[in-house]
Amino acid sequence: MMVRARRQVMTPARLVKPLLLACAVFYLLFHSLHGERGLYALLREQGQLSAVQEELSKTRMERERVELRVSHLRDSNLDLDLLDEQMRRMLGVMRPNEVVMLGR
Repeated sequence: MMVRARRQVMTPARLVKPLLLACAVFYLLFHSLHGERGLYALLREQGQLSAVQEELSKTRMERERVELRVSHLRDSNLDLDLLDEQMRRMLGVMRPNEVVMLGR
C-alpha cells in the first residue's frame, strides 16, 4: 500500500480563522498602547504626576518660608528688627542722614 502526500489547497475558508485571530490580536495590542487607558496614556499621566508633585514641594517650601516670616510678626513673638525692615521697605520711612541697606 502506497501513501501519497496530498497537497493542501489554501481555500478562503481555511484562511478565515487565522485572519480573524490576527485581527483580534492586532486590535488588542493597538488599544493596549493607544487607548484611553493604554500604555502611552499611563506614561503621560506619570509625567504629569511628577511635575505636579515637584510643584507641590516648591509650594510647600514657599509656604513654610512665608509662615516663618509671619510668625515673627505675631504679638507673642514680635521681632522688632523684622518689623522695622518691613516698615522701611513698604513705606520708605527713613530718618535724615540715615543709610538703610535692605537685604533679602
